[in-house]
Amino acid sequence: MTIISKTPNDQANKTVVDSDNTTAINYCINFERFNEHLVDVTLNFTALVDAPQLWLPAWIPGSYLIREFARHITAVHYKVLNTDTDTDTEANINNAPNKLHRGQKIDKNTWQLPAVKAGQRLSVYYEVYCYDLSVRTAYVDQQRLYGNFTSLALAVEGQEQAPVQVNLLVPAAFLADKNQADVELACGLDASHVQSLNQQGANQQGYGLQAGSYYQLIDHPFEIASQQFFDFIIQDANNQALSHRFYLSGKHSANMGRLQQDITQICQTYLNWLGDAPFNDYTFMTYASGQDYGGLEHINSTSLITPRRDLPSSNEPVMPSSDYQRFLGLCSHEYFHSWWVKTVSPDVMIDVDLRREVFTPLLWVFEGFTSYIDDFMLQASAVIDKSSYLTLLAEQISRYYQTPGRAQQSVAESSFDAWIKLYRSDENTANAGISYYNKGALVALCLDLSLLEKSAGQYRLFDVVKAFYGQAKQQGSQRIGISSADMGQVISQFMPQADWEDFEGRYINGVEELPIERLLSANGIKIQVDSKDSADKKMPWGMSCTETAAGLKVNRVQRSSAAALAGISANDVIIALDGIKADNKQLVALAVANNDHAIGCHLFRRDELLCVTVLPAVQRDRQDNLQEVLAAPSIHKVNLRFNNDANSTRDNVDPKQAPAWQNWLEVLSTAKS
Repeated sequence: MTIISKTPNDQANKTVVDSDNTTAINYCINFERFNEHLVDVTLNFTALVDAPQLWLPAWIPGSYLIREFARHITAVHYKVLNTDTDTDTEANINNAPNKLHRGQKIDKNTWQLPAVKAGQRLSVYYEVYCYDLSVRTAYVDQQRLYGNFTSLALAVEGQEQAPVQVNLLVPAAFLADKNQADVELACGLDASHVQSLNQQGANQQGYGLQAGSYYQLIDHPFEIASQQFFDFIIQDANNQALSHRFYLSGKHSANMGRLQQDITQICQTYLNWLGDAPFNDYTFMTYASGQDYGGLEHINSTSLITPRRDLPSSNEPVMPSSDYQRFLGLCSHEYFHSWWVKTVSPDVMIDVDLRREVFTPLLWVFEGFTSYIDDFMLQASAVIDKSSYLTLLAEQISRYYQTPGRAQQSVAESSFDAWIKLYRSDENTANAGISYYNKGALVALCLDLSLLEKSAGQYRLFDVVKAFYGQAKQQGSQRIGISSADMGQVISQFMPQADWEDFEGRYINGVEELPIERLLSANGIKIQVDSKDSADKKMPWGMSCTETAAGLKVNRVQRSSAAALAGISANDVIIALDGIKADNKQLVALAVANNDHAIGCHLFRRDELLCVTVLPAVQRDRQDNLQEVLAAPSIHKVNLRFNNDANSTRDNVDPKQAPAWQNWLEVLSTAKS
């Protein structure tokens, strides 16, 4: 198969083409066994050392969990090619003595090829099982061929910086039931469309990709499927046109015109703020499913999966539905990561080792800032109005108050422990910790408002981000890694250093309650506790339950709550309360009533019947320990509204007097260049 090179779109995609093919790493990825969710990979390269080693990442950048991708590789085989040819022909495979060797596994994700000598050309063969629908791995079936190369492409130890060529072979059987005009390759890398004949003489469709190195390759996922797409152009501050393409696969009935309009506005707003981008083109890859949700950032693309109900309908209202707002927030989040993770990142993530954990206390900065800015930019772009944004922010604040573990774990500790906690939640997670996404977003809010306060309205969190991005652009690599000390150094340019150190000690390294109410109030926003959606109704006695035919199954129990002190535990099945068959309605009624008398509770733990006594008043009486009070809050849900005072948006306000919230919400008029 011949790969036809195209003009690279951006510096990140520029590739040195290896004309004699002796130093390039070549992958052929064959999807012929798509019905079995299997991909066959052939890797060709010239060994630079005796007994070369091959390795596969254990995690993918942007998702901080050891995922052990190597577990999906069955076995690795290899063959040294004849010296008079560097192609793997059928004759070579069948006639060469000792035609195949089996790679020796020397650790969980590394194989050694002991029969190979330096200078020999060889082929490596292995299969990969691909049936994970998430955006982090690979998925192959009759509808779509999707993959991250962190799951598919074994790296050659010591040759990771060599140029890479990839052939993606799509069998005729995959295309047979599809309109071939609708089958598209979505990928941030330039691709050439090619055809070849397999060994049986049947036509195969194929795509050729090129990357400058293994590390560049793994930053570009791909999808081949029946897809709809649209193109749009974004202008940077120098009036340079940046081409964007949005792909959408899966079953859906999305309003593509509305989607194009809204995504264009959001992306343009980012460029209006940041001036330019670390890419010349950008690709959105989206798969519509039933209920799956997630996204993963890459340097000039993002891979998204969304419930199809979150996509805009044919009659989508002018103000997007809450479901559609969620999808737009996801797009905004991953798009911003091109600047704020892929360009500016934690220092330990530069030249990172993908075979082991890399710990940093700064994920609250990168995911937290992004989780604040993503929704903020929806209103800054006028895709949603400011009242809708306050609703989104109130949901974030409510989640914070619903997590008693915020009194136990700092947001810096949450960042450091991401590898063992965030993606491994259990019934104790909310009691023992806090998400660096959720609290990080609210720390970013408080830091943004504190910067406004300490600089008399002159500086914002957005100025901090832009300052770091400016530093990155001055580097030859166009990337920088930052530490906690770097954070303090830059932030101290915009607020007094003593104020930053106090903020950091209290709210980042410490577990003091965030000053959300005070800071929002100073900016014309009032927090109201929603009495109709109280903790007594949503978490009666401090526990969440699911009503089943067997009784009330307990999902989790808050620490120091009436349920916990009575000895009720997660996975218990409550069958009777006060001698009456238990259901959610009865439980809520007992909790809301705030009865002081003891209540008998019969439950099954595994197959054993237990009887415990619940004292509803005991939680209200435990006021001697501040940590216990914080760990069992009465607030379950809050609402935000504009203050009806002299700085509000009332009809009788002097139009010459700016609302108190204007400096906060109207970012494009206040952020400094």
